[in-house]
Order: sequence, then C-alpha cells, then structure tokens
Amino acid sequence: MEALAGRLSVALRKPLLRRYRIGSAEGPGGRIVLVQPLTFMNRSGEVADRLIAAHGSTGYLVVHDSMDLSPGHLRFRLKGSSGGHKGLASLIAALGTEDFPRLAVGVGRPSSRENVIDHVLSAPSGDDALRFRESIEAAAEAVLAYSRDGAAKVMNEFNRKEVPPSRGG
Repeated sequence: MEALAGRLSVALRKPLLRRYRIGSAEGPGGRIVLVQPLTFMNRSGEVADRLIAAHGSTGYLVVHDSMDLSPGHLRFRLKGSSGGHKGLASLIAALGTEDFPRLAVGVGRPSSRENVIDHVLSAPSGDDALRFRESIEAAAEAVLAYSRDGAAKVMNEFNRKEVPPSRGG
C-alpha cells in the first residue's frame, strides 16, 4: 500500500472511528482510491462492505498476499474462490460474490519450523527480502497499469512472471 501511495503522492488518513485508512488521487486511468483495512485480515470484508455501500460496487481491485506464490511473483485474476485465504473469504462473504478482480503478491510458504501467522506477519529475510521488495514495487505498477490499460494488459504483463531483481543500489 505504501509503495502505491508514494507513487501517487497520497497520504492515507484514518477517518474518525473508522477501521481503515483511505486516500485518493488521480491515476493514469482516472481517480484511484486506496483503502487499507485496519481490522484483522480475516475480517477485511467488514471494511469493504461499508465502503462499497457508501461508494458503489464497481471499479475496485483487491491486493492481497499469497502463500501459493513465491516472493517475487504476482498473479492477477478477475474472479475466483478464496483458495483458503481468510481475508478473501471475508470479502467474498461480505460482497456475496467471488466476481471481483484481485492481485496476489507472493509471500511463499513458511518453513516447517515457522507457523503461518508468524510467516505472513514477519519481514522476509535474505534473498526473499529483495524479491519481496521488488514484487511490492511491481504490484504498485500493476495497479497503475490496471487503472490505465485494464485487466488483459495486467494479466499478460504481470502474471506468474518473476519480478526481475533491481539493478540499482
């Protein structure tokens, strides 16, 4: 979220008594509203349900982590099941549909000694840290491409390709 907010020069603010941070800016394809739930991940639907009720139910893209993808990989889909992801399951339940676009950012599976919660909440290390940082930047670019060029372009350009390592610094 911070990478995309930075590219758009958006300051995310927390409205009074709300369980999310929000900001908006003009993007390459029109207005982009960024919403970051502050709830537990498995209750993300509570935030989406309220926002969609207030602002309408079209034109949104959900960005989420995925243990089914290794760090450095992205996957864009127009619809689908939760695949066991509790945040997506919450969104599906709140929205009453699986038909919404989503961009998965790979975080990989935990080692056999690490539990799932610790894995997804901790910072990656070693080579995974560099690949994850690069995939966050690529995810921000994918969101902008989706705004500008639509779903087909994002699927062709970003799906399952490993994000190349940065050549700088």
